[in-house]
Amino acid sequence: MPNIGDSKCILVVGATAGIGRALAKSLKALPSKPKVIVTGRRQERLNELAKEGFETAMVNIDTDRAGLKQFVDSIVSKYPEVDAVIFSAGIQHEFDFTKPETVDLDKLVSELNTNYTAIVTMITYFLPHFLKVASKGQPCFIVPITSGLGIVPGPWVPCYSATKAALHSYSISLNEQLRGTGVHVMEIMPPLVESELHDHQGKTPVLSKVWMPLDEYTKHEVDGLLRGDTFIPIGQTADNFEKFEKGKDEIARGSFKFIQSLNSS
Repeated sequence: MPNIGDSKCILVVGATAGIGRALAKSLKALPSKPKVIVTGRRQERLNELAKEGFETAMVNIDTDRAGLKQFVDSIVSKYPEVDAVIFSAGIQHEFDFTKPETVDLDKLVSELNTNYTAIVTMITYFLPHFLKVASKGQPCFIVPITSGLGIVPGPWVPCYSATKAALHSYSISLNEQLRGTGVHVMEIMPPLVESELHDHQGKTPVLSKVWMPLDEYTKHEVDGLLRGDTFIPIGQTADNFEKFEKGKDEIARGSFKFIQSLNSS
């Protein structure tokens, strides 16, 4: 089974903090010694990672299609050997719809773009390169990082949960469409994990009592990537995946084959 250990060059989008940074460091330490490119919005953190031997690129993915196209083109041009991309960037806001006047629609749109639309856009722009590389025998990998809240939503973060559910659904469909091309989709599905994601909400002291330590999470994450698992649910998310999601991809595969047979008849 192809797995991330087969990669020669891995791009980690959103790697200046939290799970993205920890994952990038673990990937760089793999015995296969892939080149790891890290991106983020904070240049000072990218500078720190550059000192550790990472390739770096500054980008804010909450931008328009032209900006994302320019970013993808620049990566492919500078690193033609890139064969894997991991989408770790994400933002999370709380919205209270019982007080609709407090809902900041600009934040909501930004969350939707960062967590879903921009990722699908970048995947679309990366795919011609990946399909070409895969056609020559080098396996390629698209790795969205979703969330357990994409399976069982958190009503306090309704938009975040919806974006992760959308990305999870898209990942299933993308995996089916790319079956047999040599481009593999592996979806990482974290539980509540130690990170900076919640700092702006002021809940870190409370959440730190119940979240999964980052080191423990990262080990499970990398183990799944090295197995080549299509789905990598971790911690409580693994329980919810077993209860609500197991077998959904097989049903989707059957539906897709049926539609394909209709289109070819």
